[in-house]
Amino acid sequence: MKKKVVLAYSGGLDTTAIIPWLKENYDYEVIAVCVDVGQGQEIDGLEERAKASGASKLYIDDVTDTFVDDFVYPMVKAGAVYENKYLLGTAIARPLIAERLVHYALKEGAEAICHGATGKGNDQVRFELTITALAPHLKIIAPWRIWDIKSREDAIDYCIKNDIKLNMKKDSSYSRDKNLWHLSHEGLELENPSMEPDLSKILQMSNTVEQAPDESEYIKLDFEKGNLTALNDEKMKGSDLIKKLNEIGGKHGIGVIDLIENRVVGMKSRGIYETPGGTILCKAHQELEHLCLDKETYSFKQTVATKFSELLYNGQWYTPLREALSAFVDQTQEVITGTVTFKLYKGNVILAGIESDYSLYNEEISSFDTGELYNHKDAEGFIKLFGLPLKVRALMKEKNKQ
Repeated sequence: MKKKVVLAYSGGLDTTAIIPWLKENYDYEVIAVCVDVGQGQEIDGLEERAKASGASKLYIDDVTDTFVDDFVYPMVKAGAVYENKYLLGTAIARPLIAERLVHYALKEGAEAICHGATGKGNDQVRFELTITALAPHLKIIAPWRIWDIKSREDAIDYCIKNDIKLNMKKDSSYSRDKNLWHLSHEGLELENPSMEPDLSKILQMSNTVEQAPDESEYIKLDFEKGNLTALNDEKMKGSDLIKKLNEIGGKHGIGVIDLIENRVVGMKSRGIYETPGGTILCKAHQELEHLCLDKETYSFKQTVATKFSELLYNGQWYTPLREALSAFVDQTQEVITGTVTFKLYKGNVILAGIESDYSLYNEEISSFDTGELYNHKDAEGFIKLFGLPLKVRALMKEKNKQ
């Protein structure tokens, strides 16, 4: 009986070429697995394509709801934004995809898992750390670190040599990654940071700000314990809420960033990222935290958010530290329940109202008018004590001048 390998399969050029390459170089039975995290790819015909390329079978696993509920929402609640800009669209999907690859490898009794990530990218790290954490006995095969194929043209030629029909041309295009949360664009002229991208030709989820409507739009988001539960008073499951937010945000040109980031492997890379719904969701959640978290908790949570984003970016989801940080985050979210209203206009997300039963904003205390809960005279003693270290230091400096 032949040994088996599970391949992370998308139906694109790379994974199409990998199937005959695995059979030729390892004599494996290749089992293809397509993990659907809301990328909206055309599933029709995928099984026939995989088998025509030499795979023995194809699993199509729709985990979109799990993706949102167990990965995206915990990330949002943590406030994780990599390098203060990137909403981790590609990174957040990788641990779930890798977990499903492990699931099918164990189910099929495969000895190896194969992925099509390149030797320069982050995804090789993310896939392999998850596989190692969940099934350390499985062998990992990364063709881009082994084979002689060096380009898109080489991959097409290899497929032609193996009598595999392709519905793609040799002319290049952007390297894209899509899931329900985001869409990234890399390559071509974007590799030159001095060049302004032509967003009208690149964007697929969003309008440019020039194309966005000239009229603003108001939306209302309801949260329960940090999770978005309703949009404009309509309750929906998480994946449907994000789909709807993507439509609304994309219409108004929201959530498009031009980012130069530090990859795990040490180099910098540039990409154009579209996260229309995610940008609205993250901002709404942040505004609610401003209202409901006390100063010390909010301050420490910013430190946690930075570390959480680094762990997620690096592929360290299945680690004790990430799990411990999530436990802290979940505790803080007990009071993140309320409603946020935004005005959307040409790329801008403008706060138009916020309310919560857990609000720590007290109008009587905060008002410029004197209220019963705050005595202005109390500030004098507080300032003296708060400034005591400064006074002591100043007296020391005066003494040493004598």
